[in-house]
This record gives sequence, C-alpha cells and structure tokens, in this order.
Amino acid sequence: MAREALQTLSEPMYYILLALLEESCGVDIMTKVEIISAGRIRVGPGTAYALLDKFLKEKIIRITKVEGRKKSYIITDYGKELLEKEYERLRTMVNEGRSLLGK
Repeated sequence: MAREALQTLSEPMYYILLALLEESCGVDIMTKVEIISAGRIRVGPGTAYALLDKFLKEKIIRITKVEGRKKSYIITDYGKELLEKEYERLRTMVNEGRSLLGK
C-alpha cells in the first residue's frame, strides 16, 4: 500500500483509524466502528484484519500487546497525520457542497 494509495481513505479505513485513537483489539475495533458510525458502517473480520495488516506494514498502527492470539493495536503519529489529513479533506468537501447546495 504505497503512500499514493493513502491519499484518500475508504470508510472502513477511516473508521478503523478513528477506533484506534484508543488501544483496541480486533473484535473491539469492529464494535467501535459500528458505534462511532451509529451502525452505518460494519466491518467484518476479513476486512478488519486485512486492513490492520496493511496498516501495520505501513507503520500507520502498531501492536501494543499480544496475549495468545489476541493482539491489541493503537494508531501511530504517522497514522494520526493521515487521519487528520483525511478529516480535513472530508471537511473541505462538505463545506464546498454546503456552499453550492445552499445548506
């Protein structure tokens, strides 16, 4: 997942990174995504663990704890930077849409 591929984040990516502002294991991440999005986004195990693996490889998140097969993760400073850039991109889109739609 090259840096260019991270210029924009998919919704599951964005919400997983939001969930990882606090240390969480995979199952907790899936639950947090659903809570944060008010049930609009549901991330299954296949998507969650594939993205966690990609995020680890790119140093967007790091493992904080391993208990048997259970791993806990947290976002890195680099990951926070990507998340903040995506937030600003989304905010800009909303503001531009608001101005043109008269909302």
